[in-house]
Amino acid sequence: MARKKFTLEYIIRSSPAILFEFLDQPSNLAQWFSDYCDSQGDILIFGWNGTYQRAKQVEWIEDEFVKYHWEDSPKDEFFSFRVYKSEISNETILEVTDFAEQKEIKEQTFLWDKQIEDLKHAIGA
Repeated sequence: MARKKFTLEYIIRSSPAILFEFLDQPSNLAQWFSDYCDSQGDILIFGWNGTYQRAKQVEWIEDEFVKYHWEDSPKDEFFSFRVYKSEISNETILEVTDFAEQKEIKEQTFLWDKQIEDLKHAIGA
């Protein structure tokens, strides 16, 4: 069954520049996204409970956008983070894009919600 792309948006009480550091710096990613994170060039190694996954950073725009591709995922799948200011409210918005099977999107959304709460705590937002 084909996996579907889905996008989530979160309001983050932080400047875009500070938020972005938590989306592309291994030491900061390890504070909220995974238990462990290290980089080898444009490859990041993420660890959870002794299990490791590698992702390549395939696109990057400073303080605005970062896209990763899991090495074991289909070529057209990715996860990404976009940071922008709402023109209406002037709040910092984090947009997360990921892929999951249709029946797993609700579960994946719950997981992202939990991780974003951890991110807010790490930032102090």
